[in-house]
Amino acid sequence: MEGLYGFLNWSVIIIIVVILLAMSVKILAEYERAVLFRLGRLVGVRGPGLIFIIPFIDRYVRMSLRTIVFDVPPQEVITRDNVTCKVNAVLYYRVVEADKAVVNVERYHEATNQLAQTTLRSVTGTADLDELLSQRDKLNETIQYIVDAATDPWGIKVTAVEIKDVTLPQEMHRAIARQAEAERIRRSAVIQAQGERQAAEELANAADILIRSPGALTVRMLRSLSELSNTQNTTILFPLPMELREILPKLGQHIIEKAD
Repeated sequence: MEGLYGFLNWSVIIIIVVILLAMSVKILAEYERAVLFRLGRLVGVRGPGLIFIIPFIDRYVRMSLRTIVFDVPPQEVITRDNVTCKVNAVLYYRVVEADKAVVNVERYHEATNQLAQTTLRSVTGTADLDELLSQRDKLNETIQYIVDAATDPWGIKVTAVEIKDVTLPQEMHRAIARQAEAERIRRSAVIQAQGERQAAEELANAADILIRSPGALTVRMLRSLSELSNTQNTTILFPLPMELREILPKLGQHIIEKAD
């Protein structure tokens, strides 16, 4: 009988030891850390791998160091030029100091997400609509800097902020379409004017060359007549060569002198 009681006692002791070992031994993954508290006081950060705690005395909080992706819900924004629109974004952040994320802030996920929403509204509200549509990189950097600076005491690093979509009212879509059409018409007129200016410059240069070269205008006239002869035109205007205009006064003067 005594042997049976002794066996039971040893069995109870072994079971208690196994339970205590199971409670004291913890395994953490490579991306995890344990923030350890002993009797309510912060002891430090443990992990990754195998860690030991004192049952009923130590308490730990398991933290993940992986990057968290948060889809910021659409925020209604009034831009600097009084245009109402909705803007949403994507926030990338991760915990770099696990002890600060536990001690300095309660529910750091919610705190970071709320801060990102308010910062998105305030930053986009200081920009014009054109800037919001065309200079997103600049706004992304501003939002990231503000949120990262605010979450630094919480041990959180904001790695990126990307404005994903800007939703405009229907009347703004029509206004932007009219603006784009007017811009295309303006560019077309500018290109046409530049082409006419270049053509005028080339014609002026060609005329200058023809004037400076004796006989060049006559050769050009004969070439034009050759091209006109291949068409269906029945009437051909034969222009008077410029050289002939210079010769005729001299010839008239010569005839007058002979007559005298």
